[in-house]
Amino acid sequence: MHSLTPVILSGGSGTRLWPLSREKYPKQLLSLISEDSLLQATVRRMDGLADVKLQQPMIICNEEYRFVIAEQLRVMGREGSILLEPVGRNTAPALTLAALAASQDNDDPVLLVMPSDHMIVDTLSFQTVVRKGMALAIEGKLITFGITPNTAETGYGYIQSGTAIDATETIHQIKRFVEKPNLATAQSYLKDGSYLWNSGLFMMRASIWLSAIDKCRPDILAVCQDAWDKGSIGSEFLRVDKTTFQQCPSDSIDYAVMEKINSKDSQLPMGVVIPLSAGWSDVGAWDSLWQVLPKDNTGNVSQGDVLLQDCNNTLAISESRLVTCVGVENIVVVETSDALLVIHKDKTQDVKKIVDHLKSNGRPEGRLHRKVVRPWGWYDGIDIGECFQVTRIVVNPGAALPLQMHHHRTEHWVVVRGTAQVTRGDEIYLVPENKSTFIPLGTKHRLENPGCIPLEMIEVQSGSYLGEDDIIRFEDNYGREKE
Repeated sequence: MHSLTPVILSGGSGTRLWPLSREKYPKQLLSLISEDSLLQATVRRMDGLADVKLQQPMIICNEEYRFVIAEQLRVMGREGSILLEPVGRNTAPALTLAALAASQDNDDPVLLVMPSDHMIVDTLSFQTVVRKGMALAIEGKLITFGITPNTAETGYGYIQSGTAIDATETIHQIKRFVEKPNLATAQSYLKDGSYLWNSGLFMMRASIWLSAIDKCRPDILAVCQDAWDKGSIGSEFLRVDKTTFQQCPSDSIDYAVMEKINSKDSQLPMGVVIPLSAGWSDVGAWDSLWQVLPKDNTGNVSQGDVLLQDCNNTLAISESRLVTCVGVENIVVVETSDALLVIHKDKTQDVKKIVDHLKSNGRPEGRLHRKVVRPWGWYDGIDIGECFQVTRIVVNPGAALPLQMHHHRTEHWVVVRGTAQVTRGDEIYLVPENKSTFIPLGTKHRLENPGCIPLEMIEVQSGSYLGEDDIIRFEDNYGREKE
């Protein structure tokens, strides 16, 4: 009996929902729709799937936020494998690595490929089409799921349905994939009735994908196989060889394989598209998020400490302070502790231009939040000035920062909650609440939380240079070279 392995693709650049989403903390890690993050909601989407032998999910992500994903799984009480991509190479290499990993022990599971940052409202309808797809995938077909369109959408690619292959004439061969159309073309697709939105959801047996990628892009398979063979399996993460994988070409599942299915000389399996009507959204921009969230009687959506007066069709989100809007309509306002976005809903696709500008000018706001998550906890830069900065640090119970040293700064630590265990040179000592300690320049030091509650501290750094690259790390429990 073939089992089903959910393969959750968790890449992304963190640009389209900036400033909540950042390069180092993309949208799938955010709780935008419910208490669950989009990633957690994707994992839960398979709960209760009937008549299917379901395996643990496999999540493909990069090194930067692997510990955040591991923590989100832990909070859910779920287990799963986390496969790390050293560099981003698009979805075809990611799926190839997943198929290689899933094929260990001579297994040949059906892979259900799901982006981690999409929303599906009707889980039961989704699971119904998954079961239909499972039967076809076991037969050796390459499956994709097309979203039944309700508007002439220009922001999505489309799939045209071909010949029906089932008695109800709802499941069709794939006739062709088409790129994002202009409005007139999208309107003609909607009127035609044979076009579906391209959802980015796929399903096939692991062996079928490996055979297909070998026929279409043997260069991708060769590099992925070599990187996998040279990789390692740790207690938490599956790693491939970085040097090898960096040589892998970048390509998507669509371009690499799916669009080649119907060529006359194709030796690929049949490609099938199954329509899906389940309240799907890729939450691809702020206007998309506004569309799917509950609204008041004038079309407004507010989250956080927000006050709206005489506003219409407005999305306002506050993360750290009071946000007030008066007399505006069709506006998006998003506030975080270090950035404020105000944009018309018709222009939300242009947020990427702002992020590109920030990055090209070396601004950290394009990559990081002020609050930065680390495997041991997090820190939040409260204030910075010439030759000093103030940081709030929270260390998880039982966690420890690396043993390290700074050449250009001293550090003053004040414990405000919990008890710190401090290594300073040859000394190891405890610092309780309302007490402080001092780390001189050039001294090896480590901060640990030996307790069962989070350790909270205020750190004051002072010195001639305060950059994050002024770290010499001697020991690190998390396998990092640099923060």
